[in-house]
Amino acid sequence: MLTFGLFTLTGFSQETVGMKLVAENLISPVALVEAPDDTNRLFIVDQAGTIRIHDSKKGLLEKPFLNLKDKIVKLKDAHEERGVLGLAFHPDYKENGRFFVYYSAPLDDDAPEGWDHTSHISEFEVSEDDPNKADIDSEDILLKVNQPQDNHNAGTIAFGPDNYLYIALGDGGGANDIDMGHVPDWYDKNAGGNGQDVEQNLLGSILRIDVDGGSPYGIPEDNPFVDKDGMDEIYAYGLRNPYRFSFDMKGNNDLIAGDAGQVLWEEVSVIKKGGNYGWNVKEGTHCFNAYNNDKEKEECPQKDKMGNPLLDPVIEFKQGGTDHGGKGLVVIGGYVYRGSELKGMDGKYIFGTWTQHHGQPKGALFIADPEASGKWDFRDLKVHRHDAEGLGHYLLSFGQNNKGEMFVLTTDEEGPTGTTGKVYKLVAN
Repeated sequence: MLTFGLFTLTGFSQETVGMKLVAENLISPVALVEAPDDTNRLFIVDQAGTIRIHDSKKGLLEKPFLNLKDKIVKLKDAHEERGVLGLAFHPDYKENGRFFVYYSAPLDDDAPEGWDHTSHISEFEVSEDDPNKADIDSEDILLKVNQPQDNHNAGTIAFGPDNYLYIALGDGGGANDIDMGHVPDWYDKNAGGNGQDVEQNLLGSILRIDVDGGSPYGIPEDNPFVDKDGMDEIYAYGLRNPYRFSFDMKGNNDLIAGDAGQVLWEEVSVIKKGGNYGWNVKEGTHCFNAYNNDKEKEECPQKDKMGNPLLDPVIEFKQGGTDHGGKGLVVIGGYVYRGSELKGMDGKYIFGTWTQHHGQPKGALFIADPEASGKWDFRDLKVHRHDAEGLGHYLLSFGQNNKGEMFVLTTDEEGPTGTTGKVYKLVAN
């Protein structure tokens, strides 16, 4: 393995990390999860169709743990938001061998005509004979969600501290929420938007289900719309594309999501049960204008039709390349650091952006100070490599192992093609 060096700069705004190469020759690594079975194996989700295992002694195993290439929709070589997007191990995986995958399947026969694909949340089991191989024939599809467009699929699935499965769904795609597949909602000034609808579809929401509580799943009895108008699976709504979320391993186990913006603002929110996070009435803390998306509306409502407040993010920054005054394109939600290698960073939230310059693999990392209320201060997290400064790749995702150490997942391609995909561990000397 190759280790990039680290040097320490003094001063509050000069935190610096190094990167240790963990795995390479991947296509488009979008998630990393350690199995809860005391084997120290890291499972790497490659958007192009596979889940690979990194063994602490043998490195990246050649044969995939699970190959879903024959089950996913045909992917583009250019910018692509479909594919294999999420992985979650059952909390009792060591005993029951159950795990869950989010992937983009071809459009279901009963889907509306002209829609793009169908998202699957499926349960699998590990092979009885080989712990490094899944039983692909064990698939049980728990949930299907038809998607009108090819983008805004979100993708994270994870078990919370309550042992329920949380699922991030984007709003269905299409600019401004006025394209095909967006339903009318209560805010007629922006025509429609799945994020503000809780009755007609699950899109634009984070869901919470009980995989042990029924067939194909149960509903936690305290989900916010149980016995009310609204779909029972919804935990929070008003989201555009919460591609990556995570739970803090300690503290209050906060659920923190990065939600990709439209044109002007990127945001990170602490997700609360029943919370409405504003899209498409608001983009971040600003009034959104679906018919002129680079010009904010002068005013907008602060509550939805049910009287729920439109909740503001804890982090907000201007979208766009640094050459245009922005912090970057597409926020990538990260994790609260709970490891021991990065001194002084315990309890800090590390996140990033896909890139800081259009058409260039120049992602960036940031570090924030979580607060009990209000906005979080954040700043650049400097990356020092032996040959250059900066991340030097498109940032696809973050991962965290069971000890709280963090990983960054990168590529040099704009789409799921080639073999430039890499996984690095954040380290200090």
